[in-house]
Amino acid sequence: MTTKVHFYSYFKELTGCAETVVDLAEGSTLEQLYVELIARFPKLSAMNHSTLIAVGVEYQGRSYVLKAGDEVSLFPPVQGG
Repeated sequence: MTTKVHFYSYFKELTGCAETVVDLAEGSTLEQLYVELIARFPKLSAMNHSTLIAVGVEYQGRSYVLKAGDEVSLFPPVQGG
């Protein structure tokens, strides 16, 4: 299953790109996707516990099971003031 991943804010700097495509086994979770992304982009590991992940336009937990055609977006934590 092919999953498109979009990177926002300084995640673009950490990865050196705005998006990538990852091939995963059917039934893979967002956690498994993130592990694959860290293997490909090791600088993401520093953000492991604070990354916000959305599938489509909805934030999801890492246990979310990906489906064919899902597009994933990674965001840094948001701070307001």
